[in-house]
Amino acid sequence: MTRGLALLVLAGFAVTGCQLQPLYAGGSTGPVATTLSSVTVAPIEGQVGWLVFNKLKDRLAASGAGEARYRLNVELDDDIVGLGIRGDRAVTRERRSLRARYQLVDTSTGAVVLDATAGSDAGIDVVSSEYATVAAEQTAAERLSEAVADQIVARLSVYASRAPAAQ
Repeated sequence: MTRGLALLVLAGFAVTGCQLQPLYAGGSTGPVATTLSSVTVAPIEGQVGWLVFNKLKDRLAASGAGEARYRLNVELDDDIVGLGIRGDRAVTRERRSLRARYQLVDTSTGAVVLDATAGSDAGIDVVSSEYATVAAEQTAAERLSEAVADQIVARLSVYASRAPAAQ
């Protein structure tokens, strides 16, 4: 019992020494929140682009309304591929992939400070009703746009937490 307690105390000291810090430390005045609130999103082409644009605007606007210091440029690659094929050559399963290449541009200098990618996939059952298949494809697009927007905002948050305090 004593040995287990001693190991637990030592583990506690090891964790405090690892210098982990909350990503959103400082709340709305912290470096991450102020950086996110200073990002404006450039228009994104297409229907799925509109979905991603709105998701990004919602997530970035939630952190506040600051002066636009950065511009986020996003290019999407939306693809649907048939996977399951029956003997009569009819597709029974599709995979919808959404990939985004995004760049965070400092508007004062025009320099690209972050260049990264995000992506997600969704499976879609193809059924005899065309309406149901189109509805499933649209639902997949909505879920994928949310996943990609979350990945982008998470990466922007990590960038903001590691960026020099002068920013």
